[in-house]
Amino acid sequence: MRLTATDSAILLNALSAADDGQQKALLQMTTGKRVNVASDDPAAAAVQVATASRLSNCDQFLRSISSVSGELQTADAALNSCVTALQRAISLGVQGANGTLSQQDRQALASEVKEISDQVLGIANQSYNGHFLFAGTADSQQPYVADPNAPGGIAYRGNDLTNEIQVEDGHFVAMNVPGSKLFSAPGANVFQALSDLSSALQTGNGIDTATESVRAAYDQLTTARVSYGSTVSQLESDQAFIQSEKLQLQQTANDNVGVDMNVAATNLVNAENARNSAIAAAARTSDLSLLDYLSNR
Repeated sequence: MRLTATDSAILLNALSAADDGQQKALLQMTTGKRVNVASDDPAAAAVQVATASRLSNCDQFLRSISSVSGELQTADAALNSCVTALQRAISLGVQGANGTLSQQDRQALASEVKEISDQVLGIANQSYNGHFLFAGTADSQQPYVADPNAPGGIAYRGNDLTNEIQVEDGHFVAMNVPGSKLFSAPGANVFQALSDLSSALQTGNGIDTATESVRAAYDQLTTARVSYGSTVSQLESDQAFIQSEKLQLQQTANDNVGVDMNVAATNLVNAENARNSAIAAAARTSDLSLLDYLSNR
């Protein structure tokens, strides 16, 4: 039997379509997706691109939250140590105001206050991942340095600004509180207060007043520190929200392009059957054999 050119073309097209269907079904079963190239479903592919972009943003926000949370927790722990140290200084001031203490006893208390001041200086200069926590945005240089002309003999070299990081679309959080609002706030300078207390204990004069100055610095530090705890709590809430959104987006992506394995398996069987039928039909003709088909692939 001789087939016309049109009939031959139809058989070749049938074989090609069967092959394409078989390959597509195999790819779907391998990837678990019914849309592997945009031409499979242009509308679904467009939705997938938008979903993938949003998922990428979620991952970036989660990384940012993880990074800033570690920094905030480190800073808060440092400030907690400072608060404990100032509580001890206040206690020493109260002890020193006791009129029964000897000069030697007060000198010992003064020495301990000086040690506390050194401890606070170390805390104020604490760094995290290569930058200083309490320097404002000038966090590449040590914020507090010895300076005999500065209050308490310690000068602040940072600035009054805060670093911010984006943790959601349009939502930024402050990563730090500058040292000028923590350790050297006007009227509540920790270093000045500790220096005054140490001097008062040495001389035995003005101890109560100096102790109250330390208490004022303590109150200022405690109030400013609250922002760290509040920010950490907010970040935990943001993190939970973004993780929930990510799960929803992943489900949307799966619903949009995910393949039903049973359907894919059925399509594969149908494509194989169609291919076999086309090959059998081609083999029965005198002018179109399987070899002819293969030579045209």
